[in-house]
Amino acid sequence: MLEAENLNTGVKRMTKRKKTLILTALAVSALSVCPLATEASTPASSGGGQSEALEEYSLDEIVVTATRTEKRDVDVPMSTDVITREEIERGGAQNAAQVIQKVNGVSFASFGPLGTSMGTMINKATIRGIDNGTLVMVNGNPISGRGLYNLQEIPADSIEKVEIVKGGGSVLYGSEAMAGVINIITKKGPDNNWTVGFGNYGQQKYHVNVGAKEGEQSITAFYDVNKWNHQNDMTESDTRTTAGVLLGTYSYNVRDIKNESIGLTWQANRRLNVTFGHYETEATYDKFIKSLTAAGAALGNHPKVGDQFHYRDITTTRDTVQVNYRDKAWEGSLYYNTSTIKSDGFSWLNEAMGRSNLPYNTREKHISYGFDGQHEWKMGDKTSLIFGLAGKHEIFHALPTVTTSGERVRNSVRNQWGIFGQWEQKIDGKNSFILGARETWTSGTTKNMNYNDFSASGQFIHKMDKDNNLYLNISQSFIMPQFGQMFPSSATGYANPDLKPQKGINYEIGWKNISGGHTWKAALFHQDIKDNISASVQRRGRPDLGWRYTNQDFRNTGFEFSCDIAGKNGFSYNYGLTLQNPEVKSTGKRYWDRKFGKIQLVGGMNYQRDKMKAALTFSYLADRVQTPSDEHSFRTKPYLLTTLTLGYAPDTWSEINLTVNNLLNRRDNTMHSSSAWYTPGINYLLSYTQKF
Repeated sequence: MLEAENLNTGVKRMTKRKKTLILTALAVSALSVCPLATEASTPASSGGGQSEALEEYSLDEIVVTATRTEKRDVDVPMSTDVITREEIERGGAQNAAQVIQKVNGVSFASFGPLGTSMGTMINKATIRGIDNGTLVMVNGNPISGRGLYNLQEIPADSIEKVEIVKGGGSVLYGSEAMAGVINIITKKGPDNNWTVGFGNYGQQKYHVNVGAKEGEQSITAFYDVNKWNHQNDMTESDTRTTAGVLLGTYSYNVRDIKNESIGLTWQANRRLNVTFGHYETEATYDKFIKSLTAAGAALGNHPKVGDQFHYRDITTTRDTVQVNYRDKAWEGSLYYNTSTIKSDGFSWLNEAMGRSNLPYNTREKHISYGFDGQHEWKMGDKTSLIFGLAGKHEIFHALPTVTTSGERVRNSVRNQWGIFGQWEQKIDGKNSFILGARETWTSGTTKNMNYNDFSASGQFIHKMDKDNNLYLNISQSFIMPQFGQMFPSSATGYANPDLKPQKGINYEIGWKNISGGHTWKAALFHQDIKDNISASVQRRGRPDLGWRYTNQDFRNTGFEFSCDIAGKNGFSYNYGLTLQNPEVKSTGKRYWDRKFGKIQLVGGMNYQRDKMKAALTFSYLADRVQTPSDEHSFRTKPYLLTTLTLGYAPDTWSEINLTVNNLLNRRDNTMHSSSAWYTPGINYLLSYTQKF
């Protein structure tokens, strides 16, 4: 925990300018955990390294995602975070998952290195304790298929910036934005360079980016490959008989991890661009017996410690195509996404350690294509109105395999439609509000399982001065059940025809302020979700262990504070604190149970001047629990994720970077369900970049 230093100085600075009771409370609560006392300095009009460093560390970013219009971050009446291209480069992230991993109020759980997922058991971006309500977009277009996305597939070298909106965004963006929105905005202009890197665990990195520009037109292409040879003993879980008798424990190793991607962007003019992306991820998981009880060792087949249950070769292939148009009044996009998830392998033992000796094979394909368009009317200096339409066609193919029974091969389809509007009104020079509404419905769904939802939102902002604002945000959100939840395709999945849409509401009061070289943000929030869709274990009356998606309730009340600082002599800092209390109540438990973690601290220190740059970042999640679907939550130790990046540029055309993760060589579990999946030990990547 951070000790409080310079409390009196910080409080004096804040209370001198803030007169309301709520701002005083926010400031005192936040500064009581902050030891930073660096004096802020305003950007100099000249002066070499100092002005260059401050210029790169911008404290007044433009945000588009939150309101679908360009606004200064300080003027957005929602909790937002912007990660710039410069911050991404300093932080040493290899992919989009690592970019968001240390954002205040956000966590990213990973099954293996490079964000490797286990097929449909995806890695999840969790915002404010909600692990199934993050809408992931690229350039404002959704990329997930039936709720599945792979952030680790998007190379950090291709990202211009990332905008994160917390607290729900369904009114503007539709289903899935229950917890918030992550919008990854890719580079559009030419950026010619190549990178090669090597590290421990057999790490390899190869990246090349080429482009050309003529007038308003430009074309950019990239190719990116990341490899990781192995990580052993990633998890440990019990194995039991169907009667619940403990037989022993098993563990997973992962090997031969590879992420490969290709991207192409054509900027026709300043209003129109076309992008294409192809992504492939592959890895092999090996499952072994780690320990045996007396009951396990006495089984008739005489299993031994070290025997292999099975192996799984998992491959994910995804393609995206986008056409984006934007001018002063019109904005529109067309998109096409397709992804295929395939698992191949062989099983020698089953979970009860009986002999199996069977091949294993699953395949599924997701296709979605659609459009999103809006028009903005500006009626004088005080009023603006947005009206938009959105449509999406979704297809889920459960493909035939060598082990799939005929009744589980199916196609599921549906259409999602949306009409939305937003009215922004300035009341006077200091006060304004935004009202929004959206009607969403499905049609043509397999088995006629159609849903509809109406959601509304309202924001009020009070400007105490140009760079000092208070806001109130009340937003409804929803999630339509996904195909995999309505019609499970695995042998252990059971359909639930009574599944309901997930609906929730977010209440938030916040404050944003730019003062000198500091940007302060604070928010008090409360979230209520009804019919939260979650997988639960089905044990009673069944001969085998299965899963069924059911509705449960979720709630969370918390406080969030962060500060970005542009310091002296090329230094910059950031820190953040989230205090919260996520809880769930499932149909089976019938009581409120803890979830996730209550305390999150994030922070970083950056240096950039002349030929040198460095960054040290961390994310610490404490007072944590793991929450099984059918048992009471249990405590688990805090995790601490750390990254150190050092860079040296001998000249303007080349750069050497060293990135070190897990500096303390911790064995941390980043999951929040009943299973534990552990981070690799201290690992490094040394890379060289050449510009041309």
